[in-house]
Amino acid sequence: MNAEIITIGDEILIGQIVDTNSSFIAKALNKIGVSVFQMTSIQDERAHILNALNEAERRADIVILTGGLGPTKDDITKYTLCEYFNDELVENEAVLKHVEALFKKYLSVPLLDVNKKQAWLPSKAEVLFNNFGTAPGMWFAKGEKIFVSLPGVPFEMKSLIEDEVIPRIQNAYKTPYILHKTILTYGIGESALADLISDWEDNLPSFVRLAYLPNLGKVRLRLTAKGDNRELIDSEVAKQIEILRAIIGDAIYGLEEEDSIEALIARLFTEKNKTLSVAESCTGGKLAEAITAVPGASKYFRGGVVAYATDTKVDILKVSESLINQHSVVSAEVSEAMALGVKKLYKSDYSMATTGNAGPTKGDSEAELGTVYIAIATPSGVFSEAFNFGNHRERVVNKAVNKAFEMLQKEILKN
Repeated sequence: MNAEIITIGDEILIGQIVDTNSSFIAKALNKIGVSVFQMTSIQDERAHILNALNEAERRADIVILTGGLGPTKDDITKYTLCEYFNDELVENEAVLKHVEALFKKYLSVPLLDVNKKQAWLPSKAEVLFNNFGTAPGMWFAKGEKIFVSLPGVPFEMKSLIEDEVIPRIQNAYKTPYILHKTILTYGIGESALADLISDWEDNLPSFVRLAYLPNLGKVRLRLTAKGDNRELIDSEVAKQIEILRAIIGDAIYGLEEEDSIEALIARLFTEKNKTLSVAESCTGGKLAEAITAVPGASKYFRGGVVAYATDTKVDILKVSESLINQHSVVSAEVSEAMALGVKKLYKSDYSMATTGNAGPTKGDSEAELGTVYIAIATPSGVFSEAFNFGNHRERVVNKAVNKAFEMLQKEILKN
């Protein structure tokens, strides 16, 4: 069972927005055993849409389109679908009432004729009701093929995929079982990791595949198994993960499908009834952003300070000017003082601090570009480690974030 995803919109092709819809749809399809054969992004233009539909129909059993369903003249998807299916638009009374209700309840502007046109839909389409917007989804059957057209607004699309599209596909097709398990590892590079687990990889069952997904200080190992016997697949993948733990247990921090390292840290802090604060310089708030992205962070996260400028470190975190003058703003001593300062400021049990030269210039320090100091303050003391993460600014910052979480998790597990 193959699917193709087509995203429609010039804003994607010129890089104005990032296509997150395809990723979400692909994951949802994969979970029910539907393999995505191809993803395509095209202009909101009649000939391009028709050509993409023709090609997708030859390749795939299920074709899912997103975008081009807005009320303005540049959104032409449903008109082009009418042409493709030799159909015509008819007014759907239920959709019209829904649009009217949305405007009455949430908008202070009058309902225009262009908005009412959202209720005009191809007569051959099954309407997929959109609870969160004015553009409904559409489901077309053409022989053995299924075509689905969805709005491009991500939260509207996601709701329709989960509530309408996936259940319908499961009812219409018998699909194989596909299992993905992604093991999170930190602290070992891709090449060294591959060497360590080479024998294990060579002995994986034929229906289990391994992929390496390296990313700035961490490597994800994705196991994929596919077949009809769900019980066999689940047990074999679980067995292989346990064998892997025996080989590289210290480097494994969990399973991505279950917990990110930030979620693991959140659980540990919550279980131990401990609190955390952060002081960030070179990471610019990314630690706090990652922490607060996990639901329930308020149970343990006290707050953070982005002390980017040197005088902010002095004024807010109470880092000694003489310490800075003696050791430089990018130093072990200053990182530890920042950690202690924010720990005191927020009255937290633990704290993290980062200071470094991410580039492209050295700023207030003469430390080599890529140098980062990460400090962890605990109930019993403070320590720091020095790193050099290279000369690419974004890479330096992201590696610093990953390493800081790795250090913090190791520390909280000790106590």
